[in-house]
Amino acid sequence: MTKIPASVQSVPVLILHVLVVPLFFLSFVLLYESAWMDRFLGMGKDSITLVFNVLMLFCILIGVLCASRIPMTVLRHRMRLTWFPYIFWCFGEIVVFSFFAALFMALRYGDYGYFPALGHCMLIAISTLSYPYLIINGITSATHPDKDEVAEEDLVRFADTTGRLKLVIAHDVILYVEAQENYISIHYLEGEQRKEYSLRQSMRGIEDLMARHGIIRCQRSYFVNPRHVTVLRRDKEGFIQAELDVTNSKPVPVSPKYYEQLSKML
Repeated sequence: MTKIPASVQSVPVLILHVLVVPLFFLSFVLLYESAWMDRFLGMGKDSITLVFNVLMLFCILIGVLCASRIPMTVLRHRMRLTWFPYIFWCFGEIVVFSFFAALFMALRYGDYGYFPALGHCMLIAISTLSYPYLIINGITSATHPDKDEVAEEDLVRFADTTGRLKLVIAHDVILYVEAQENYISIHYLEGEQRKEYSLRQSMRGIEDLMARHGIIRCQRSYFVNPRHVTVLRRDKEGFIQAELDVTNSKPVPVSPKYYEQLSKML
């Protein structure tokens, strides 16, 4: 099944959901003036009661969306959803909001049962929240599609010494990997930004993984991605260094043992 565009799980879209969806709910309920909504949410009393109850539901909705969307966004690099789970996730947010809204309304009514309140809240939530969900996700998908979907075989999966998966990135964004005592430091690109990720692992532990993705050893403590090497240059002291196609990236040392193999790949 097709994965959702990465932008749907981005921080800006998180903010859109947390702010726009509750504001749409608040505006719709207060301005549309539906008789049955006003009668239920206003408890058959005055407009002050209606506004107070709607504001409380507004706050509950913000809380539910924060509890749902923040983990989804934080885990977006490890948990890229396809459309069916994502739609189910969105519907789950509406259902959870309805549960808490019904609890609040049942407590406010006193003698009003929870399940009758749940039915009303579910109907209100679906009829009001469907619109902002469709608009936000539709516009985001249309204006920020994934231009270059990374094939599964092009993903490099870095695990630590215990076998736990820690980082998944495309092989062509990796610049080089550097040994640092009991850790390795993975230098890669995210957009146009240089990133660094430290992982408890050994160079020997990732040697086969690097070879499968065309990232070769160039020195005892370094693997380099030939896709980003522009030239091999010898410095004044006679040491060979690989210069990369990334601004302000340090040259990667190359030992004579690996020089010929690397030069043939350029």
